[in-house]
Amino acid sequence: MSSTDYAALVKDDRVHTALYKDSAIFDEEMERIFKNTWVWVGHESELPGPNTFKKSFVGNQPVIVTRDKAGEIRTLLNRCRHRAASVCEKKKGRQSVFVCPYHGWSYDIDGGLRKVPYADGYREGLDREEFGLTRLRTEVYQGMIFATFRDDIEPLVDHLGPARKWMDLFMKQGAGFGVKVLGEHRFRFPGNWKIQLENTTDAYHFPIVHKTFLDSLDAETENIFDVIGSGGWVEDLGHGHSVMVMIPDLIDLEDNLDAPIPERFAQLAEELRAEGHDEPMVRKIVRAVGGTGFNLNLFPNVACSMAFFRVLRPVSVDETEIQHVAIGMGDAASTPSPAGNRARLRLHEHFQGPMGFGTPDDAEGWERVQRGAQAGDDLWIMLNRGTDAPEGLAQPGHNAGDASSEVGMRAAYQQWKRMMTA
Repeated sequence: MSSTDYAALVKDDRVHTALYKDSAIFDEEMERIFKNTWVWVGHESELPGPNTFKKSFVGNQPVIVTRDKAGEIRTLLNRCRHRAASVCEKKKGRQSVFVCPYHGWSYDIDGGLRKVPYADGYREGLDREEFGLTRLRTEVYQGMIFATFRDDIEPLVDHLGPARKWMDLFMKQGAGFGVKVLGEHRFRFPGNWKIQLENTTDAYHFPIVHKTFLDSLDAETENIFDVIGSGGWVEDLGHGHSVMVMIPDLIDLEDNLDAPIPERFAQLAEELRAEGHDEPMVRKIVRAVGGTGFNLNLFPNVACSMAFFRVLRPVSVDETEIQHVAIGMGDAASTPSPAGNRARLRLHEHFQGPMGFGTPDDAEGWERVQRGAQAGDDLWIMLNRGTDAPEGLAQPGHNAGDASSEVGMRAAYQQWKRMMTA
């Protein structure tokens, strides 16, 4: 056990820079946080039927998320119970059996041990029940799949708490057809995972870092993205979760559907009419295409960010993998509006894509934070920004601040301290 005084590293308004660069702290985070809470591992639409799977991670531990023959979703450690070789290297797919390439042990899609070559070589026999793939507790909310090593942990719905309201609102981007994953891209940056965790509810950087993105927009859209001057707020939702409302008029995508269709979506509206959608549905799909007006941060590893999922995976103390998941309308087997989903992908590419205006600028900022953190041995990361939230907007009793406040970061680090000192 580490002798580090974790409580002393997190104050009410600042955290110590050691949290970015101490490898011993990183190792403890993998044990105390990622093995002791609910961690996002995928979305139901990525498992479109029985015998489907995808690879994922819980912290730095590789897992396989599967939908078994009965349709139940499971999370399995990607490790043969014989000599520890991984049993799955494909990113995703459909198959009923995983076979270890080293000694041929095979497992059913639900993790049960299926067959052991030359089993008579075990003098006292082999208990198949004992040597199936290790199963993690798995629960789903609004199509989002979470797993945990803790069998005794509180139910997922309790862990999410007030964040559920915002997840429900976020999923209205399905326009009533459900939400499905359209694609993803991954990249790594040389920095600590918490640097990215902070970013999702950081509106303060937006007009500075993303000036090139704002310059690429028409005047109407640029005005919408005046995220600091829009009357939004940041709210602590408990358990380290937080929400940053940037565009209050787009919290509930089903509100005010009679408003004029923005000019930038006029062509899309014509395409939707050509697909056969009636006028109320055209307006609903157009509103869904543009995404929500908020970012929801779910501690420790996933964000519902305006129109996509952003997933972080800690690799080492100074390396993090980011997965940007583009989402659209439909379930795993259907696409109710090809035009609508094409438009969502183009908007995703414009900002979040690898050649977009947003992601490269964000990633450079994160890398510079890690580089700068090497300067000075006893300096602090300041998280003290924020004035009061606009009156009457945040949930009563919740800690909240204006849109550019650092309430979300303070919420995440207080949860970090609770878990690291438990």
